[in-house]
Amino acid sequence: MPQLNPAPWFLIMALSWLTFTLIIQPKLLSFTPTNTPSTKPTATTHTPSWNWPWT
Repeated sequence: MPQLNPAPWFLIMALSWLTFTLIIQPKLLSFTPTNTPSTKPTATTHTPSWNWPWT
């Protein structure tokens, strides 16, 4: 069964991971996000509980 022979597939996997970590990942990490996180405090809203007639 050729699927069980790891010789050609391990080289392909190793080269694809090296390509990703050395070439693609630094290019992706260099982008700055367009929407920076806000430091504004979030307002907490209080919702009153319901009065159930059967309790």
